[in-house]
Amino acid sequence: MRYLHTMLRITDIDASLDFFCNQLGLVEISRKESEKGRFTLIFLAAPNDVERAREEKSPMVELTWNWDPEELTGGRSFGHLAYRVDNIYDLCQRLMDAGVTINRPPRDGHMAFVRSPDGHSIELLQEGEHLPPAKPWASMKNTGSW
Repeated sequence: MRYLHTMLRITDIDASLDFFCNQLGLVEISRKESEKGRFTLIFLAAPNDVERAREEKSPMVELTWNWDPEELTGGRSFGHLAYRVDNIYDLCQRLMDAGVTINRPPRDGHMAFVRSPDGHSIELLQEGEHLPPAKPWASMKNTGSW
């Protein structure tokens, strides 16, 4: 057995790709549109997983957009996606500058949580050792749920 992908339903392709690719840094690997099924599938991989994702079709996130409008609920019950990042402070600052709410700031220099436009929880973990506590993160309070 091997892990392939996690599927997340989305309501807005542009907003989702802006968040996952432009803000979080994932890379679009492939896209499939099904006229008959009335859906679009977009497969994304973390930058360090791109080659493996293209060769093995894993590990990836599958964004599923159903063409007929629907209300999505239960994003929190899904749990979360987790990504190891090179510098948690730099990424959180870039996300915050782009208007993304940092739900659980990286006060400990190790872990943060944000949410996608559709409410999916994303955990960010510092690669290697924890970074030393730094402003403004060390004193920031949690915002919303994560």
